[in-house]
Amino acid sequence: MSTPTGTYRVQVRPDFGLDAAAGLAGYLRAIGVSHFYSAPLLAATPGSPHGYDVVDPRVVNPELGGAAALDRLVAALRAHGLGLVVDIVPNHMGLFQPAANPMWWDVLAKGRGSEYADWFDIDWDAGPLVVPVLGSPSLDDLKVEEGELRYYEHRFPIAAGTGDGTPQEVHERQHYRLVYWREGNERLNYRRFFAVTELAGLRVEDPAVFAATHTEILRWVREGLADGIRVDHPDGLRDPGGYLTRLREHAPDTWLLVEKILERGEPLPPWPVDGTTGYEALAEVGGLFIDPGFSDEPDSSWADEALAQKRDVTRRLFGAELNRLARLGGDKADLSELAANFAVYRTYLPYGVEHLEAAEQRTNIRIPRLHDPDDELAQRFQQLTGAVMAKGVEDTAMYRWNRLVALNEVGGDPSRAGVGPAEFHAAQQRRLREWPDTMTTLSTHDTKRGEDVRARIAVLSEVPGEWAAAVGSWRGAVTFDDPSFEALFWQTIVGAWPIEEERLRLYFTKAAREANRSTSWDEPDEAFEAAVGASLARVLAEGDLRDSVHDFASRITPYGWSNALGQKLVQLTMPGVPDVYQGTELWENSLVDPDNRRPVDFAERLDLLAALDAAAAGGHPLPPVDVSGAAKLLVVSRALRLRRDRPGLFTGYRPVAATGAAAGHVVAFDRGGALSVATRLPVGLEAAGGWDDTALELPAGEWTDALTGRRATSPALAGLLASYPVALLVKD
Repeated sequence: MSTPTGTYRVQVRPDFGLDAAAGLAGYLRAIGVSHFYSAPLLAATPGSPHGYDVVDPRVVNPELGGAAALDRLVAALRAHGLGLVVDIVPNHMGLFQPAANPMWWDVLAKGRGSEYADWFDIDWDAGPLVVPVLGSPSLDDLKVEEGELRYYEHRFPIAAGTGDGTPQEVHERQHYRLVYWREGNERLNYRRFFAVTELAGLRVEDPAVFAATHTEILRWVREGLADGIRVDHPDGLRDPGGYLTRLREHAPDTWLLVEKILERGEPLPPWPVDGTTGYEALAEVGGLFIDPGFSDEPDSSWADEALAQKRDVTRRLFGAELNRLARLGGDKADLSELAANFAVYRTYLPYGVEHLEAAEQRTNIRIPRLHDPDDELAQRFQQLTGAVMAKGVEDTAMYRWNRLVALNEVGGDPSRAGVGPAEFHAAQQRRLREWPDTMTTLSTHDTKRGEDVRARIAVLSEVPGEWAAAVGSWRGAVTFDDPSFEALFWQTIVGAWPIEEERLRLYFTKAAREANRSTSWDEPDEAFEAAVGASLARVLAEGDLRDSVHDFASRITPYGWSNALGQKLVQLTMPGVPDVYQGTELWENSLVDPDNRRPVDFAERLDLLAALDAAAAGGHPLPPVDVSGAAKLLVVSRALRLRRDRPGLFTGYRPVAATGAAAGHVVAFDRGGALSVATRLPVGLEAAGGWDDTALELPAGEWTDALTGRRATSPALAGLLASYPVALLVKD
């Protein structure tokens, strides 16, 4: 297996297909990655902007260009010495347009008699398939047209010999029942992805289903098209360990990653994989740039909020899943309370049983069957707890508890003030020892906000008094009855400033609905949402309020840039395989999806990289740390090239200590000849005398900064950081 030295994630989609992606090969080679890392490439719901709603796993998505375009992409990558890592979705398939999914269409038409009936995780004993698509409980708007049952734009098959009579009569003869969409969470009888009824769970634990749904993917491996595989959402599978073992048997030499979200201190199960997609690394790196003294609430309040929301979503969203467990003999109330009290996403019996035992101790509820890995109740309960954690914590509590939203990230703990250097170093030594080929990341298509937005918001932890005073002065012009949303509102505006009004408006609507407090997806409060829009318009309008917000954002922006460069250098050079999410090699102010899937101006990046290289070759001045983002591109390209071209410099890990008054604001480590220096630049450092007496305990030898090309003539930070708040020293 050839492990990547660095990957670059591209959101391939219908308006940026495989041929467009092939055009990036030269740029990606120049920036320094070894592998192109793609969003899902199998046939998805027509028009899908992300590809996770696969409708036919047997073919390359024709909207991306099909198999021929995939061949052209691979040829272009190979011509530039690059490999391909692909994202696959074994847990579910898309149902939003049933006619686009030939397997689901056949199941709807033939029921248990379909050759695909065993593909989907359906409780056939619970009656006809429930399809929650109606806008009201009435069937009056059903029509029979062209041999199909139709409801506005929705089309459904009619079983052979059942098409006579009124639409309602025809409907009653089908293997499915169309119901009011609000009834889906209680009546659904097929497993889904989280609470998304348009994504139906697959039974890949069945060898025949595995073979049928992986034929195309494994062809890519067999023919050398794909060098790596990223497995989406293994927590949804009935038997993740068994699935990954089977996948590894078919792809023994493939770099294999799982999208596994680990809570603090939780180890990755002993699966035959090379690691995760890096959310735990994101938390470690981001925590370095939070002032550890920042705190204004009891830590228990976050745990209380998370538990309350897990209880709520279990009751509100997962009634159908609890009903299915009840049909297996489980007690709904006990199972609901246990699921809400899980501190991790799930167990993988017999591995991880201690998490089940901890939930039992917290609730004083013990269900012996849940300890038996062969019991169907235990297997399905494990699939429920991950959904409860994701919807209760990630998608609800993290939008309600907004002390410092830089911490509100997938796999993170918002109650933690920060990560100290000693803790960080211990985590890296453990990663190098246990999972040296795992991925590291700072931004993905699933992160709540982009890495540079988090970096700037982190500065607020350095100036809590100034921040409180600023918000207090703005509150007179913009007020909310929801204090938590108000905190999110101001942090987001300052963190992403400057940003277009429409992007912010869409983000705040989604964030408020996810929080499920002042408005929600099921019951949108138009008055509240209109008030948010009006408040946003006042902030962005010309005048004193806008000027005040602009002045505050401008004051902290240089420190945000410093944090952004620091966390990027650390992520790119720490143990593991670094990934760069599309566009983040320059400053990037994305918020949650779909905002983070906006088109990227690759031409701008290619031109800027060429200019950087020309300047370096000609001895011209280095780019300043300014709004252009050129300094970040410099850090990204130099770190990635060094990892690719001189991998021997990145085989170990040793912390490098700092001494002096500002030593607590420095993190440094030597990977075996490549030494990274990053700083949490103190606000007001310049007024306090700069780095003054602060210096590194630099290992013996001659060192040159790969960013500036200058020799490190002294361990003093004032000299090492004369150009940038980071340094990448290479032993000569």
